[in-house]
Amino acid sequence: MMATEVKQTTRAQESTNAIERLYITMRHLLNRGFYKPSGVSGNALRSALLLLRPEIYGSIAEDKSELNGLIYVLERLPEGIEECRFINLTSDEGFAKSHLKPIVPPKRRRNCYRIDDEQMNIEITRGRSDIYDILTHLTFLYVESGKISSRVLVDDGNATIRDWVKLTEFVLRDEKDNDEREVALIHCANILGRTFDEVVEIQNKLKTPKDPDRFLNVIYWLGKLAIEEETTGNKRTITFSPLLRERLGHHIHGEKWAEKIKKRLKQHNLIHRPLHIISANMHSVMNSLFAKKALHQEFPEDDSLNIYEALGSEKHKALNKKVKNLAERNGMIFLDDESGANIDVQIFDSAKFDVESCCYKLPEDMLENEKPIIFVMDYAFGEQAYETIDELLKPLEQDGEKIFLNVDSISIMGKAGILEGGKGDLMIPSAHIFEGTADNYPFDNEFCASDFKGHGLKVMEGTMVTVLGTSLQNRDILQFFNESTWNVIGLEMEGVHYQKAIQSASRIRKSIKKDVKVRYAYYASDNPLETGSTLASGGLGTTGVKPTYLITDRILKQIFNT
Repeated sequence: MMATEVKQTTRAQESTNAIERLYITMRHLLNRGFYKPSGVSGNALRSALLLLRPEIYGSIAEDKSELNGLIYVLERLPEGIEECRFINLTSDEGFAKSHLKPIVPPKRRRNCYRIDDEQMNIEITRGRSDIYDILTHLTFLYVESGKISSRVLVDDGNATIRDWVKLTEFVLRDEKDNDEREVALIHCANILGRTFDEVVEIQNKLKTPKDPDRFLNVIYWLGKLAIEEETTGNKRTITFSPLLRERLGHHIHGEKWAEKIKKRLKQHNLIHRPLHIISANMHSVMNSLFAKKALHQEFPEDDSLNIYEALGSEKHKALNKKVKNLAERNGMIFLDDESGANIDVQIFDSAKFDVESCCYKLPEDMLENEKPIIFVMDYAFGEQAYETIDELLKPLEQDGEKIFLNVDSISIMGKAGILEGGKGDLMIPSAHIFEGTADNYPFDNEFCASDFKGHGLKVMEGTMVTVLGTSLQNRDILQFFNESTWNVIGLEMEGVHYQKAIQSASRIRKSIKKDVKVRYAYYASDNPLETGSTLASGGLGTTGVKPTYLITDRILKQIFNT
């Protein structure tokens, strides 16, 4: 009898299973209400992450500490979180009215509050994607703190190595000079299994004028809490507030956000006009419409790209103010978010555009009530895209009457990871598929590759994968997506959620017209298949200016030439 051949699972399949386990575990913990990172549940998260070995977290599965991944994570978590034994994920529960000052991470719009020396509260107002993001980054931190503890503790946990003693002495010292700092970095490099050069580089990236020793402090606290867990049994704990568990998935913030917008449109008598929704940043549409005319004295000969690069620089705040002033004189309404959704909004009434001020022209015979309203919303985060668009496309209900929006088009400009190409290149999707499922959302994109040719950027057309979190992708999964018949060109976090909301509003609920135009275009923030080009390798800098404004220009041209 022939032996049955056992088919080995591939790394891509193992990785997919690991991602699935991570999300199931995180949802279970949310329902349960708490967990300890060093307990059974915390170990399940940790082992799934170590099996996965995401590209963004570099050498997480090795003994040496991962430094670029550490910077990536610290930019997305509140300052001081490494010192906190208790982390509490909450809903918007009124902390803003307390004496506590919100701490906002540089790369994530979320309010966090340091309650005391040991506790950090993080406000979740953008749905489950936010929770997945935070828990994954925290798990990375706990893996790294565990590495420090295991390298530092000797004699069955009864003593620590000399390097740790010296690092502790430096961190706790009041007066510090550069020579002592260098010695502390040498000890730190030995603890982390890294070279002195690597450690100095990270120290320089993390230091701030207020905290020149931020890197050393982070390593000290990560190690200190892990050592205390081992030696005293004093465990770190993550909890989810009862209100968060009750409110999650109920669109509380999205509903408040959308209601305010629709009421403002009605108040300005704009609600029946053709509405063009654009999900983008808060500068590219405004600058594309008005910057060249607003700054013609400062840049008489320059092409638009130089102007946009100048506007993106911190040095030119006065130029930005000048463009904004011209936009406001031409009817721009800015709605600062107060709902907790963290999505600001700009409304442009093209009927108020002065011919000499705007860089785009409407057909001369267009009637006043046919002139488009351009509605720009800041980027949503993951599942929040469904919540916001779903609520926005519902009719406004006032005095027993339903007022439907006259939505002509919905344009999504986003950043995504590209699988063939480099930072700044373009992806034009024809369908979105949801990672880990066979759920797929084909659509007729008003854009095609030829709209963007001839500008020195690579343009890819195909399927985009909507992932549950950018930090969980590894080479094996991405390679599979790229080489399989799914014809995947890139990955991002919102596409499926936007399209799900658009389809239900246009095809099932009939709250907007069936033939609403949709435009999707993404530019590459990274190539997760290329070492050194993952998100952890840093931002786009000026590389992002060209694709951002090229996409914006194509959106506006289609709107103005409708």
